[in-house]
Amino acid sequence: MIFHFRSTLFFTYILIITSGCQKDKFQKTFSKVIVQDVVIDSNLSVRAIDFNDEFIFYGSKDHFGKIDLNGQIKIDISEFKISKQTQNYKFDFKKKNGDLYHFRAIEKVNGDMFAMSIESPAILYKLQRKAREAKLVYEEHNPKAFYDAIAFWNDDEGIAIGDPTEDCMSIIVTRDAGETWQKLPCDQLPKIIDGEAAFAASNSNIAIVGSKTWIATGGVKSRILYSPDKGKTWENIEIPIIQGKSTTGLYSIDFYDEKNGFGIGGDYTKPDENEKNKIRTSDGGKTWQVVADGASPGYRSCVQYVPESNAKALVAVGFKGIDYSSDGGENWRHLSDESFYTIRFINKNEAYAAGKGRISKLFFR
Repeated sequence: MIFHFRSTLFFTYILIITSGCQKDKFQKTFSKVIVQDVVIDSNLSVRAIDFNDEFIFYGSKDHFGKIDLNGQIKIDISEFKISKQTQNYKFDFKKKNGDLYHFRAIEKVNGDMFAMSIESPAILYKLQRKAREAKLVYEEHNPKAFYDAIAFWNDDEGIAIGDPTEDCMSIIVTRDAGETWQKLPCDQLPKIIDGEAAFAASNSNIAIVGSKTWIATGGVKSRILYSPDKGKTWENIEIPIIQGKSTTGLYSIDFYDEKNGFGIGGDYTKPDENEKNKIRTSDGGKTWQVVADGASPGYRSCVQYVPESNAKALVAVGFKGIDYSSDGGENWRHLSDESFYTIRFINKNEAYAAGKGRISKLFFR
């Protein structure tokens, strides 16, 4: 009886240990992606996308808009067909010289949409829930103005970043649900290095977890700007990403939690080059390490963690295709040559992606 009791305890202990390890280990892997186009339009060039249960929100080269999903799109998973046409709301704005604004930064906040244009005059619109007219909440006239990304800490507090107009990155913040925005003075921000800016490639230069904020800069100098307190104080962090030219550096950043983050970039003029274009942190961005150096993928414009993956699964997209890693970025699998600029996950198996001429839903299997 004593032997049986001890044996039972031993095997119970082994079972607990094994079960715990299996629970912590991320075992989900993808071998393919199925692309279902939601909108095909040759006039689209989408680098910013967001969504809720009712709409897909997007920013394009000549307008921003939203696609009605509430009863409009019916997707049969078995056949991947859309049974109804979407309803699309477009919001066009022209400059005084007749040129159309180009919107590359958008964010959905509690049903409202914020859309920001890139070049001077930089304009930021707030489109309230169900509204057919947008409200101008920020405008900046400066020949150097060029805004790249926008994100929110919560329903009331948000941030947008752009290229420097002085000797610091352009950062504007709101504390009143986006009704008013203030540009931070350079004496509150780290000084830039000549040639340092950011890329308006996928509206993923900013990563937020709680009150913590990480911003990716790029170009001749590429670094991480970090704030622990929702943009009140800032510091610069050096990173080992490829840099030195105006087209090199970090294009996209994502954090799974307060500790684990990933960045991707490269040189979009040499998209197949893959040296020092993927970096990872496990200490909240204090230090970064190059991963998968000299291995595919090369340049990609957007990277996102797969939900519920324990910071293991990542998907990167760009005009050269879709790639996937199941081990924190150490190794990658090329899933598709389909071209996209940006991606946002709906759940651990589905995402919306957008690019030149299209907005699509992706099914990972």
